[in-house]
Amino acid sequence: MVRLQVIVEGQTEERFVRDVLAPFLWEHRVIPVARLVGTRKEQSRIYRGGLRKYEPLRRDLTTWLKQDRNPDARFTTMVDLHRLPSDFPGYKEGQRQRDSFQRVEYLESQFAADIDDRRFVPYIQLHEFEALLFAKPAQFAIAYPNRPRELQQLSRIRSAFESPEHIDDGDETAPSKRIKSVLPDYQKAAAGPVIAREIGMQTLLSECAHFAGWVRRLAVAASIMEA
Repeated sequence: MVRLQVIVEGQTEERFVRDVLAPFLWEHRVIPVARLVGTRKEQSRIYRGGLRKYEPLRRDLTTWLKQDRNPDARFTTMVDLHRLPSDFPGYKEGQRQRDSFQRVEYLESQFAADIDDRRFVPYIQLHEFEALLFAKPAQFAIAYPNRPRELQQLSRIRSAFESPEHIDDGDETAPSKRIKSVLPDYQKAAAGPVIAREIGMQTLLSECAHFAGWVRRLAVAASIMEA
């Protein structure tokens, strides 16, 4: 069995790892555990969740890498490209990349270089967690039943883009903002993981190329699945 620590920025991603990603990886003898990044420390208490600066993420990740030096352990991240902190490695250079996929791959390469540990597999979500939910908008019905008109609106949004990961990251047009414009009562932490689980990993992998690439890299890094 391979231990995989997934450093996430919020409770939504934490639940996604536990309820959606973990059951899929268990079948391949990988045991993922999500850990929330620390955001600030007051006296003896550490507050976790959110990613406003890169340094707390780097600090937690390097600490956990040192705590577990087993060569068979693996580490990864799940953070959003949308509103990524400006002190992130390669941020300014990445902004020059017009293609979102090239930008996120460049940022991941700079992230890996900064951490400098072969056991680390960086991942930045295009453009945020909610993009995954556009893999199959009809499954919003699991959390929002009897809302056919709204679900049709979400489906129309999805059809306007090449893939869920192509939905842009504008302040008012990012995936989460588009969902909220249609479903004002959308609750990310409560509904997001439930909808993602209903969509299922196979659909997520087929619809979201960058996400699928991450899962493949995890498999290769763990040496338990074919590339």
